[in-house]
Amino acid sequence: MIESFEKIPVKIFPTANDGSIMVAAQIATLIKDKQAKKENCVLGMATGSTPILLYKELVRLHKEEGLSFKNVITINLDEYYPIHKTAYQSYWSFMHRHLFSQVDIQPENIHIPNGEWAQDQIKELCSGYEQIIEKSGGIDLQILGIGKNGHIGFNEPGSSFHSKTRVIHLDQETRIANTYEFHDLNKVPKLAITVGISSIMKAKKIVLLAWGSKADIVAKAVEGNITEQVPASVLQNHDDCTFVIDEIAATNLIRHKSPWLTGSTDWTPTLIKKAVIELALKLDKTILSLTANDYTENNLADLLVLRESVYDINLQVFYMLRDTITGWPGGKPNVVIPAHPERSNPFPKKVLIFSPHPDDDIISMGGTFMRLQDQGHDVHVGYQTSGNIAVTDEFVTRFLDFAVGFEDLFGIDNKKSQEILTNARAYLASKKSDHIDTAEIRAIKGLIRRCEAKATCRYVGLKDENHHFLDLPFYETGAIEKKPMSELDIKITMDYLNKLQPHQIYCAGDLADPHGTHKVCLEIIFESLRRLKASGAEWIKDCWVWLYKGAWQEWDISDIEMAMPMSPDQVLKKRFGIFIHQSQKDSVPFQGSDAREFWQRAEIRNAHTADIYARLGLTKYAAIEAFVRWHY
Repeated sequence: MIESFEKIPVKIFPTANDGSIMVAAQIATLIKDKQAKKENCVLGMATGSTPILLYKELVRLHKEEGLSFKNVITINLDEYYPIHKTAYQSYWSFMHRHLFSQVDIQPENIHIPNGEWAQDQIKELCSGYEQIIEKSGGIDLQILGIGKNGHIGFNEPGSSFHSKTRVIHLDQETRIANTYEFHDLNKVPKLAITVGISSIMKAKKIVLLAWGSKADIVAKAVEGNITEQVPASVLQNHDDCTFVIDEIAATNLIRHKSPWLTGSTDWTPTLIKKAVIELALKLDKTILSLTANDYTENNLADLLVLRESVYDINLQVFYMLRDTITGWPGGKPNVVIPAHPERSNPFPKKVLIFSPHPDDDIISMGGTFMRLQDQGHDVHVGYQTSGNIAVTDEFVTRFLDFAVGFEDLFGIDNKKSQEILTNARAYLASKKSDHIDTAEIRAIKGLIRRCEAKATCRYVGLKDENHHFLDLPFYETGAIEKKPMSELDIKITMDYLNKLQPHQIYCAGDLADPHGTHKVCLEIIFESLRRLKASGAEWIKDCWVWLYKGAWQEWDISDIEMAMPMSPDQVLKKRFGIFIHQSQKDSVPFQGSDAREFWQRAEIRNAHTADIYARLGLTKYAAIEAFVRWHY
């Protein structure tokens, strides 16, 4: 039954790393088979964040298991235009950084479109790139990623299925999504060179990778109609194409979203809740007003066998949804409410909010943050990273100007601060988009964010000793690209947890963060908690973990296990708390493909969650913050 919905084979893995390891093994087998036949192996290569783990595993296979790349010819899909190949953001640099410089591939076998090609020769050179593919014998295996608008390579929506290698104008959505590489949208090239769709379709085998926040476009490409408005949908016509995705990227596929449509179903309470909520929203009806005809006409007749009446099913789901709502996120004291999301005891609780960046606490769960504090819990915030790369250069000179002026105002010797200001101005004046800030400037940017975080904690009412800056090492590269999770990151986190011994932990479960910091931060927390549990730490037996979403998305309504409602006044108070982070106001350095400011995203998202609850027949609130419990 799944095949009737999915027009391209899909392999789903628990994590991006698991999927990448499988594909790397497949590539290794292909390379070795070709070596045994004394043939070249021609690989089509993709860039961007998606294949980084794949390339990491290929490097490991080379260094630890002796996989040789001497018979490998690579054909890269695309490159920005114009761009110097040695620029940090160029795909030439990307490929050498992540793969080519770490394996034994022959330099003459590496082929990447040149971002420095002369404009008056571009058509001829693009045609020559096609000839390189043909002379190599064609691509044996093409690796692809997918853009949120469905592009493959840089073939944007509207690209002809007959297109070949050419210069293309990048969609604004693509440029915004890639802003994180350049720090400034105005510096993102408007053009790119890309291998065409017809050339991609000639590959003997295609593997498309998609992780995390690509669920919507994956479903359109795999289950939707073939259309040039979703370029990846043309892959439905390929004889040997497979999508390799993680569980998050699979969430909009019918097999996950509406599994009852794919065949026999094990109707657990969770699945019943999911099906009934989806039915009510589809029909724009409250849960309690659904009828037997609604069920039978929408492929849910099986549910009618489980209960004596439709109303029993409706009531079951209504109560499940109602019981997620609480104004007491730390548990309500001196009462026993069996279906309440949190325990009543102990009260008050020691609560720890992990914040990946110095503003995720107030943006993502500011209402709950303030409610926990107001209700008397011992609330702590652990800021996992400095967030220094998200501060614009203008803020550095602004605050250094203040420091110099402050010292001058009170007769303090400002020779040193004046020297730092002069040096900073000189460096920033000549700074290129691919330059990494000096350690001094990074420290100043980190201090700016730290001061904003402290001010937010005071605004909420926390004691000064209740906010902690972990400055996890994986983040401190000075570049957008971060290091993987390390043992030192885990040790810092475990030591902090053991010292605090909280009853309740909140952490960011939002894996759609464009440059991956949230994902690494979450992995560090999970690994730390698993090790602490294995070590027999007593306090961890009574510690519950709640996941919140960040600035990019919200939990699906059927997954929410705790919903914290907010009044209009509380929404405003949260907004003013977000405004304290002035370095993130007005201009968001890493906004992904969403042009709205963080406070706007948070308010709209929280209001939307409240609206869905109301549409399903629950009380109408101004806003709701949502959480899912993680069990370890």
